[in-house]
Amino acid sequence: MTSQAPAHRLRAMRAVVFDTDGVLTDTARAHATAWKAAFDAHLRAHPPADPAQRRPFDATEDYLRYVDGKSRPDGAAAFLASRGLNPSPGTVAAVAAEKERLFTERLREQSIDAYPDAVRLLHALRRSGIPLAAASASRHAREVLASAKVLDLVDACVDGAEAARLRLPGKPDPALFLEAARRLATPPAACAVVEDALAGVEAGRRGGFGLVVGVDRVAGPDTGGALRRAGADTVVHDLTELLYEGVPS
Repeated sequence: MTSQAPAHRLRAMRAVVFDTDGVLTDTARAHATAWKAAFDAHLRAHPPADPAQRRPFDATEDYLRYVDGKSRPDGAAAFLASRGLNPSPGTVAAVAAEKERLFTERLREQSIDAYPDAVRLLHALRRSGIPLAAASASRHAREVLASAKVLDLVDACVDGAEAARLRLPGKPDPALFLEAARRLATPPAACAVVEDALAGVEAGRRGGFGLVVGVDRVAGPDTGGALRRAGADTVVHDLTELLYEGVPS
């Protein structure tokens, strides 16, 4: 059973920065599906020399380990390298572009929902007067948050387009989260980061944030442990676990 202590620590924070995909909005599966289609097509066309590395992209394990929370080029390069490939920048860009095409197509076909537990927590924090920001490597983050009807619940949004404009390095570099904290006029030490990706959790730790909450919606055999090893101070499976103390529901 999850300890109630993290909620008390969240109350002590002056602001909260949320990742979007897999934390606020149910888009992680759509991203993983698009990555799988793009990677599997590339592996079929360019099979690794080692037969043991020719296995398809795993939409859970490989997604969390190599691409979740990262920019598209960084994620594409990391996964292809894990299969023993040494892709050129052009190849990395092509795979990333195919993933982008597939994900954009998915967005056009169906709406994206916000997680009910996330909506409940956002409303509770706003009632408490706590400044909130969304930060994501995805260029679609603002569009997705608007579609899910939660964009108006945050005071700032730093998405992939903003990161590119400002030339912010991708996670696990903390630049994205630091920019979000800056827009909330809150020092990182007084700000919490809520993140489901290993790279994002590491970014929160590197950035010196006062509290790093890992969100383990997968609840796999060691997904919570991996988040803790990456730097999470605490891990929750549902964001309403942060409502048990400190923040009135």
